[in-house]
Amino acid sequence: MPQTPQRIAVVDLGTNSTRLLIAEIDADGVLHRLETRTEVTRLGEGVDASGRLSNTALERVHACLSRYRQLVDEHIVERVIAVATSAVRDADNGSDFQRQICDRYGFETRVISGDEEARLTFLGATTGRGPGPTLVIDIGGGSTEFVVGEPGFTPAFHVSTRLGSVRQTERHLTDDPPDHHQLSEAANAARRIVVDQVPADVRDAVTQGIAVAGTATSLAAIDQELDPYDPERVHGYRLLVGACERMLARLKAMSVSERCTVKGLMPERAPTIVAGVAILIESMHAFGLEWVEVSEADILHGAALDNGSAG
Repeated sequence: MPQTPQRIAVVDLGTNSTRLLIAEIDADGVLHRLETRTEVTRLGEGVDASGRLSNTALERVHACLSRYRQLVDEHIVERVIAVATSAVRDADNGSDFQRQICDRYGFETRVISGDEEARLTFLGATTGRGPGPTLVIDIGGGSTEFVVGEPGFTPAFHVSTRLGSVRQTERHLTDDPPDHHQLSEAANAARRIVVDQVPADVRDAVTQGIAVAGTATSLAAIDQELDPYDPERVHGYRLLVGACERMLARLKAMSVSERCTVKGLMPERAPTIVAGVAILIESMHAFGLEWVEVSEADILHGAALDNGSAG
């Protein structure tokens, strides 16, 4: 008898956003998306300074997870996986938060290491890609992952850096809008981290780049002036480094309230988008890339494929 598709849900508890993927994985291991949701919940807000997840941030995430639980029930999902990354790893009360999620929503949450985050992100972003040394860059709120390898194989190199759009904003971009000195500090810090933590021979070997997560998808939407957001036009879009630099020049001159009106940018991302763009630009320069391809497939898809094949 033919094997029936497995229906699986993955929740990603990120530093800046809480995301949901509901998908079916067929007998050939091909993933078919049924539902995707993203809410900017800013779970990691203040963690860099306080070392704890704030009550306000936790309330935002709990409200989001309640909505996600309803969607999971509506789709009659067989397996639910929740992964937590930088903010929960770094927070003193992260384990308490994990228990709350299990008790309230029945989501068994696994705090994954930076290495595991990199592996799953690479799997999701490169499935079905052609050969060649490929960089996957995942700019999160609290960390940025750089993963290099051949699609279809375990990555040859990966590093999780303490470089993120929320973290860099809180450390460097304190004015609204930030002044030239603050932006230079943020860019210089990003450049140092990339150069220090990714060896030159790894950077030089890369021939193609894929960018995932909210900074990259937001830039693809802004560059195309998408309203409403269209994932089909974002996925596979080529972001030129020159276009990123032009968007940064525009966004850095705006206040947060002005950025909220930019076509293609979710208002919730307005406070941290400048730092995210600076990180992406410095990363592209460090790897010698003129452009990166934006992908809607990332750690959510990687976790679904990984657990689907195991299930």
